[in-house]
Amino acid sequence: MRRRRRSESEAEINVTPLLDIVFIMLIFFIVTTSFVHEIGVEMNRSANEPLTTEEESEIILIRIDNDGQIYIRNRQTDIRLVHANIESSLASMPDAAVVVAAARNSDAGLLVKVVDQARVAGAQQVSMVALSEM
Repeated sequence: MRRRRRSESEAEINVTPLLDIVFIMLIFFIVTTSFVHEIGVEMNRSANEPLTTEEESEIILIRIDNDGQIYIRNRQTDIRLVHANIESSLASMPDAAVVVAAARNSDAGLLVKVVDQARVAGAQQVSMVALSEM
């Protein structure tokens, strides 16, 4: 029963092939990764400049309350009719700005739909305002 002493060279592990595999996998994942450009809503935040007042005739006001009711110029309407109402208002006032005033607890998805409908109707300026109480 003789015991053999292991030499120091037998105890080493060669990691060079492992590093080669890791670098090849890294290059593979970098090359095959696709970067997605997400589409979002462009919003202009107000600066600390003095507010300019516009005449009421130049604004198309759309209000969304907590219950999801939509009001255009203080008339209740449905989401399907927002496009037509804005389009008819823009026909009489082509330079009018659309202001969407939504309650803070209103549905964000409904707000996005209203803003999209305003853009599709041809509104050049669409602003969003958060109302605290409704």
